[in-house]
Formats: sequence, C-alpha cells, structure tokens
Amino acid sequence: MRRLVLASGNRGKLAEFETLLAGSGFEVVTQGSLGVLDIEETGTTFVENALLKARHAARITRLPALADDSGLCVEHLDGAPGLYSARYAGSHGDAAANRAKLLHALEGVPAERRGAFFICVLVLLQHADDPAPLIAEGRWQGRISEAERGDGGFGYDPLFLPEGQTLSAAELDRSLKNRLSHRGLALARLHAQLGAQH
Repeated sequence: MRRLVLASGNRGKLAEFETLLAGSGFEVVTQGSLGVLDIEETGTTFVENALLKARHAARITRLPALADDSGLCVEHLDGAPGLYSARYAGSHGDAAANRAKLLHALEGVPAERRGAFFICVLVLLQHADDPAPLIAEGRWQGRISEAERGDGGFGYDPLFLPEGQTLSAAELDRSLKNRLSHRGLALARLHAQLGAQH
C-alpha cells in the first residue's frame, strides 16, 4: 500500500480523507506526523494555495501528497472572506470572531442579497514535480442567515443555510452534511478521477 501525505495537520480532515480513500491503495498520514510544517499560503486563488501546500509536503516527504484549500465566498462582499476565511477577523482560526465580523458586514442586507457558497479545491500530486496533478473542486450553494443557528460543524457552519435545506450547516446530520458539502463533492470528484486511472 502506498503512503499518501495529507498536507494538513487537521485531524478531522484526516478522518474524512481516510474514509474516502479506503480501497484506493493509499495509506493516509498527516504532514505533521512526518515533521512537515505548514507553508505560507501566498497564492491568489484556492487552486494555487492547494498546489503550494501539496508540492511543499511532497517535496519534503518524497511521498504523493493531497492538499485542500477551502473557504466561504459571499456575493454581496465580492467573494469575501474567500481566501482569508480562516483569518477574516485577524487571527487565524478564531471562528467566533470571523462569524461576528461577517454578520456585521451584512447588517441590513436583505435575504435575497445574502447568497454565498463554500468552495473546496483538492489537489493530488504523485510527486513534487508532477506536471499533471489531479484537481477536483466542489461548491456548496446557499446564503448567510441573520443569526447563528446550531452548534454542530465548525467555522461558518452556524451562519450557512444550504440551498434546498431548512437547517443551517451546523444543524444538519453529519452524514448528510458530508454528502452535500463542498468537501464531500470535491472528494467524490477526486475519487471518480482516481477510479478512472485504474
């Protein structure tokens, strides 16, 4: 079985990817467990950042690498917080502050102008200089609610009302969320690409 390094230290992501890649011939390990630190995300698109992360992990470990870059894009805010979703309010990963800033930015904006989508871009490299990476993208359409709802999920989930659902992303059953979400869609597309290669 070939080892695959996940260019993330996020344990939740590791569990998701292990499930998805079961039967693909890969054993998934996190970059942190191999002593690889995060690289600065200097790209101007989600694709560029995912490529940066995957190349960095592949170069140091000499293993195939999988990276994702994801975020929330709000139409009324010209796509913000976008690439800066995790550090929208300043410090990286302060989800409560990020949600508060987003609600403030959309104060008084009517429901029909609160459209948004989550995006996830996955990149799989066979090696650091792989000229033909597998790239898969998933988008989850919805809108931003006027108040937080639910305590499941993470990040912006309590503010995101997915299209066709009456519950927020933080109120959805986990297995349903994983099927509908941007990451679930991107993972399914990557899985299809991997299947097509065998």
